[in-house]
Amino acid sequence: MTENTAANALVVENLALVGYHVNSMLSRVPSYVSRADLASAAHLALVQASRAYDEATGVPFGRYAALRIRGALVDELRGMDWISRGARRRVRRVNEVADELTASLGRVPSREELAEALGVAVSEIDTARSDADVRVLSIDGLEATGVEAVADGDLTPEDQVVATEKLHYLRAGVESLPDRLRHVVEQLFFHDRPVAEVAAELGVTQSRISQLRTEALALLKDGMNASLAPEMLPVADRPEGVAERRRRAYFAQVAARAAQQAGSGVALAAQGAPRHAGADEVLAVG
Repeated sequence: MTENTAANALVVENLALVGYHVNSMLSRVPSYVSRADLASAAHLALVQASRAYDEATGVPFGRYAALRIRGALVDELRGMDWISRGARRRVRRVNEVADELTASLGRVPSREELAEALGVAVSEIDTARSDADVRVLSIDGLEATGVEAVADGDLTPEDQVVATEKLHYLRAGVESLPDRLRHVVEQLFFHDRPVAEVAAELGVTQSRISQLRTEALALLKDGMNASLAPEMLPVADRPEGVAERRRRAYFAQVAARAAQQAGSGVALAAQGAPRHAGADEVLAVG
């Protein structure tokens, strides 16, 4: 069998990887991201992987190709610039003013100083930063498998472990949120729907949606910190109160789901593909 023939055979045998990873990626990005563009990038990556694969390494081709495909999909998303313009504009403006104040004050400005300089409420500063944090986490989640490290060596093995762990807790945190809070987070951040549209759907005001978003993000942050950085958790006013007991139950659920996802991730990584062909939602967030 010639080298080209062998490479073509690998492509044909592993075409299912393209559909699986494209579907997995589409489940975590806004609806306007083009399936065709992602599929094209994934197919090209599979072909390139078949030509570059060296059987002598002992790494199964399916696993090697999966890493190359996911790396290509992340690169394609970066090129699409899929973060919403409104969120990007708000975050950029806050960062610009923060830089200006830092230069003039000789220190990092407080939230109150930022709000005064921008002429907005402190809550708007918190919202902008929360939006940025979740969007960064969601794109980091796409990269947290270490595909970039395989391609260009940017991440150390320790960095890969930390990034993957954060992704597991992010997913688990979103999935463990109370139903209404989870719905708000999913629709605003993972489906990129406007606040007004979600408010109309739920029959509440836009202000209420903003309150739910703030509540959800605070709970999500604490749910992750409870396992990853316990020292950052706020001290409860009533440690034995009903509200605190509910929070602890949420923290426990996040930890349990993250551990379960970590175990599933090891199994999937070892195989390079889902156990059942066509399992589109295995890695979906929410």
